[in-house]
Amino acid sequence: MSDFPFLSVLTVAPLVGALVVAFLPRRRPELAKQVAFGWSLAVLALAVFMWFSFSAGGDRFQFHESYPWIPAWGVNFTFAADGIALVMLMLIAVLVPLVILASWHDADRSKRSVPVYFALLLVLETTMIGVFAAADIFLFYVFFEVMLVPMYFLIGSFGGHQRQYAAVKFFLYSLVGGLFMLAAVIGLWVVGGNTFDWAKLTEIDMQTGVGRWLFLGFFIAFAIKAPFFPFHTWLPDAGGAAPAGAAALLVGVLDKVGTFGILRYCLPLFPEASRWFAPYAIALALVGIIYAALVAIGQNDLKRLVSYTSIAHFGFIGIGIFAFTTQAGTGAVLYMLNHGLATGLLFLVVGMLVARRGSALISDFGGAGKLLPLLAGVFFFAGLASLALPGTAPFVSEFLVLIGTFTVNKPVAVIATLGIILAAAYVLWMVQRTTQGTLNPALPQIEAMKKDLSLREKAVVAPLIALILLFGFYPQPVLDVINPAVEATMQDIGATDPAPTVGVQEAQQ
Repeated sequence: MSDFPFLSVLTVAPLVGALVVAFLPRRRPELAKQVAFGWSLAVLALAVFMWFSFSAGGDRFQFHESYPWIPAWGVNFTFAADGIALVMLMLIAVLVPLVILASWHDADRSKRSVPVYFALLLVLETTMIGVFAAADIFLFYVFFEVMLVPMYFLIGSFGGHQRQYAAVKFFLYSLVGGLFMLAAVIGLWVVGGNTFDWAKLTEIDMQTGVGRWLFLGFFIAFAIKAPFFPFHTWLPDAGGAAPAGAAALLVGVLDKVGTFGILRYCLPLFPEASRWFAPYAIALALVGIIYAALVAIGQNDLKRLVSYTSIAHFGFIGIGIFAFTTQAGTGAVLYMLNHGLATGLLFLVVGMLVARRGSALISDFGGAGKLLPLLAGVFFFAGLASLALPGTAPFVSEFLVLIGTFTVNKPVAVIATLGIILAAAYVLWMVQRTTQGTLNPALPQIEAMKKDLSLREKAVVAPLIALILLFGFYPQPVLDVINPAVEATMQDIGATDPAPTVGVQEAQQ
């Protein structure tokens, strides 16, 4: 089945499902939900089949497809996936059906069309799959820009307070980043001899100055998308205003396009510029870790708090990428996956709490665990996973990033470790103020606050909890897929892992 067009089918299938759902009668909201959920499960089944068809010891890029699009510009519908793209595609396939299930009643509270809401989620899935599967730089750019549209409408039409402001801010920030990338894409096409093919462009001998300017165009676009400090200000607004399910996809997947783009495009296409800019990128990542963690501690809005924690986590991913060691790079990619699982779970659980209370303000809770013990327990677990507690999947990622960084830059690794301490502070403080302590007298008066996790909600959180624990204790299946791709990326930029020194010193003695 290696000849089966997995990537093109995966990209198109959710779009077809979106068209089907969008044209269902507005008076049949339950049917729209069921069709969207069933369609996303079919996409998940195909993604699982693709995962087992991938050969970890085979070619770097697999499932290659190419179809002519604009021959005059050298543009093709070219798809291919390495281990890095594969884990992100699986993350999308897992999260979307869970988000649809978690969002079952989200659109009911809006005056907008329920079928349109779930159609937008499927359109978003198409664009997310396409951006990670694209192997043509122009095709990647198209998906990079188009994915803004469904998320804009999900936030602006179905979001909460200040949704219009948050949606416009999200769109403008991303659009400005896209303009920087467009300029760099055009420059790369000219320098590369009128081609957008990734493999051909990696073979170009580029002048130093040109390479640095083109790198900067791509990097700014990806830094805004991630987001890295100081391009982060759109995320707390968008994450705070978006419906919980859309926010889970925004922070769990869409943001990873930035770090994925750095790994796939910035490093292999501009190796010299990547090494030259690395100290500055690491400095931004360090500032982001400390700054975002400190700001998160002072937040009173649950969704904004979780958004700020993600900015801090992306700092760790940035350090892992620009440390230029296999360990740190593998940790960064694994962090992209595990952050999507842990923060996706945290956002979905926060959404369940907010839906019951009718407010996202931490001060409106207090002692909620006395009324919702099971939901409070899952909330606590999601928080512990977010702070990378040993035994949860993010711990493995964070450990690899810090160990891989420490071997080449000890001060950076030590400073980054402060982020772990601050993470414990904001997570435990959030949990304590929300579900522990004295019961808020207003909570028992709210009927929804007396209803613990429903069967549907248990079906949402159980798979994510299982995956977080599985990869926390046994990450090897994912590492086997990621490692070859990371090693190939390090070779692209001419980076080599530092030789061990302990054994050498003992031998000399």
